[in-house]
Parts: sequence; C-alpha cells; structure tokens
Amino acid sequence: MDHNPKISVVISTYNSEEWLTKVIWGYEAQEFREFELIIADDGSGNATRKCITDLQAKVNFPVIHVWQEDHGFQKCRILNRALMVCSADYIVMSDGDCIPRADFLLEHFRKRKKGYFLSGGCFRLPLCLSETITKTEIISGKCFDIKWLSNKGLPSSFKNNKLSATGLKSRLLNTITTTKASWNGHNSSGWKKDILAVNGFDERMQYGGEDRELGDRLANYGLRSRQIRYSAICLHLEHSRPYKTPEAIKQNRLIRKQTKENRAVWTPYGIEK
Repeated sequence: MDHNPKISVVISTYNSEEWLTKVIWGYEAQEFREFELIIADDGSGNATRKCITDLQAKVNFPVIHVWQEDHGFQKCRILNRALMVCSADYIVMSDGDCIPRADFLLEHFRKRKKGYFLSGGCFRLPLCLSETITKTEIISGKCFDIKWLSNKGLPSSFKNNKLSATGLKSRLLNTITTTKASWNGHNSSGWKKDILAVNGFDERMQYGGEDRELGDRLANYGLRSRQIRYSAICLHLEHSRPYKTPEAIKQNRLIRKQTKENRAVWTPYGIEK
C-alpha cells in the first residue's frame, strides 16, 4: 500500500452497502494505483461499518472510514471532515453510488493543472442494470461496454457516447459540449490547497446543488474549470432520494444566488467556524 498517495479520493455514503461494495471494487480495478480512499459516512449503521471493515482487508489500497452520527442529511459536514483527513495534495471527489472506470483516476491525474479544477459527469444506469452488475463485470470492465449494457436492456441515446467515446472523439466531445464545467459531487477534482482556501463546503446546504456552490466559490477565487465528462467515466447506480425536498432545493438556490451575487470566496459555515 502507498502511504504517500498522489491522490486522495473522497466518496460519500449513507446506509448503502451493496452500492458501496460495487464502487470499491471499481477502485480496486484502477490503472492508477497511488491513491487512498476516504469514505465520508453521513451516519450509516453497523452494516456499513462491517462492510467497510471487510473490504479494507480485501483491497490493495488504504481505505479510511470517516463517520458522524446520523442527524439527517449533513453531507457537507462529513465531506469537510473527510477533506481534513486527506494526505495527498490532489483530491478527487465522487459518491458511494458511482463505479469508476479503470482509467478514471488516471484521467484525473493526467489532466490536473494548477489554477484549475476538473469537472466530470456520470452515466446513469436504471435500477435493473444497477442491480445486475457484479464484481466480475466491474473488475473486467464489461459493465462499461455499451454493447453489453445494450444487451441487458439499456436504451439507445446520445448520452451513450460517454461510454463509447475514446481518444480523439472523447477529447472533441469534452471541448464542444455545452454543459458547464461545474463542480459535480459525483465526479470532480482539484488541489487541496484551493479547496481549503475557500473553506470547503457550506454546511448550511442540504441536497441539491451543494457541490456546485463549492465550484462557484472556487471560480470566485480565480480558478478556471476544465471539462472531462467524456473521458473520466463513472456509472451512477440508481437509488431513491427521500432527503430531496422542495424546501432544501429552495434554500440551496438562495445560498448559491448570494454566492454569485456577492462574488463570495470564503464561507463562514465551512471547515473553520
């Protein structure tokens, strides 16, 4: 195991052992090996703790479990705690429901650049396919094969280019896409010093845009963003979202509006209080 990792990967989780297990097998299959995995756990029970302990003994990279008591959706708070545990200078952030393709970390590492953060996307799978994928298909990479997914029932869509595009095509799509290169919690990366310079995540925020608000402040800080949504690929496993409420969405939009209007860089509701 590398005790001086070049990348710290932070993924969030909450009582979702089956999905988390699949995601960790995705990191076991990574071509880039000089990383540690920090699991930011927003109050999961003993089943998740046992799942992580079992997997720590089976994978060939450091897995660090950062946990807080369950007081409702407090993802930003546990992400801030996880950031302080990261030992690498460069941080990749994703979620415990996103399986990374084998070149996922390599792409983030190769494209990292001072003065920038990287913005990736995800390929959303329906529930039936999310449940179908096994460890074998994750390790082999078959679950990222568009033909295999189509045979399992995935409908045809332009979005399938996220999986089929490689080389020049993926670079071209990254360049011409009209999707804004925002900070996306399921797939983004940046320098730890930059994230700390804006005081991490705003802990007032609930579900819905809490990740992008961090990106807004990074942009206000002077960083530029770079699009890698067609080259740094992860599969998003479907699940319910009971914590998604109109009230939370409304509050988050108001905070983001204030951040943009005030050109805010530092949040007083972040890592340092």
